[in-house]
Amino acid sequence: MIYIAADHRGFELKAKINEWLKGRGYTFEDLGAYEYAQSDDFVDYAIDVAQRVAVNPEHNRGILICGGGSGMCIAANKVKGIRAGLGFVQDQVHASRKDDNINILALAADNTDEMLAVELVEKFLETEFVQSENYLRRVEKITRYEREPAQPKKR
Repeated sequence: MIYIAADHRGFELKAKINEWLKGRGYTFEDLGAYEYAQSDDFVDYAIDVAQRVAVNPEHNRGILICGGGSGMCIAANKVKGIRAGLGFVQDQVHASRKDDNINILALAADNTDEMLAVELVEKFLETEFVQSENYLRRVEKITRYEREPAQPKKR
């Protein structure tokens, strides 16, 4: 399942991505904002999407859109099991899925037009994680840290 949400700054771009997802036959759930409200908080949408993706983080995907993208990305990454990444160019999104197994894509509405947004979402959804030894090891280290945070190493 794909979950998508945006705050007021990503509201219009989300509507266009929703149209594209629907046209391509993707199954998705729009978690808001459902109307433009300048006083809304991106954190609420990010946590909602992240919690739903985290139910099955290897299968579910999320798309978050705010003005700069970073706020949504930071908030989503606070949820255990989430690996959210910012998307600015296709090669970056491809590498983030293939190498780091991101399960949420955060977009910056202020810097991403509709055409680029669709290209980034398509790359995110169509790229598979490459389960090579080194990539698996790195993702497992993150998962292990989420279970049992380690103390900083002494130098």
